[in-house]
Amino acid sequence: MALKIRLTRGGAKKRPYYSIVIADGRAPRDGRFIEKIGSFNPLLAKDDPKRVQYNEERAKYWLSVGAQPTDRVARFFSVNGLVKWQHGDNPKKGEPHAKAKERAAERAERAAAAAAPAEEAAAE
Repeated sequence: MALKIRLTRGGAKKRPYYSIVIADGRAPRDGRFIEKIGSFNPLLAKDDPKRVQYNEERAKYWLSVGAQPTDRVARFFSVNGLVKWQHGDNPKKGEPHAKAKERAAERAERAAAAAAPAEEAAAE
């Protein structure tokens, strides 16, 4: 059983509130979980101590047993040094796909072809 330390959503519409839980990786996001170890309230200010609260002792135990934190939870845990988290790096994210590259090349050819007669007329 692959254990995950993740967030489950609670709260009303447009008023999110999350619980930090230990769950089987196959369980749905807001479904069955093993243990609740904390909470996260994104509506509070970033420097508010009540924004992220969790039982550090239980978190250490579940990490030692092999539970894998999700990216957001790992970010919370890295503040206290429980896990090492670093910002993801995806240099290809903004790169256009093959079709977009083809269209850009076609546009460049058309622009060059349209500019050629204008240059000849200017040279005369």
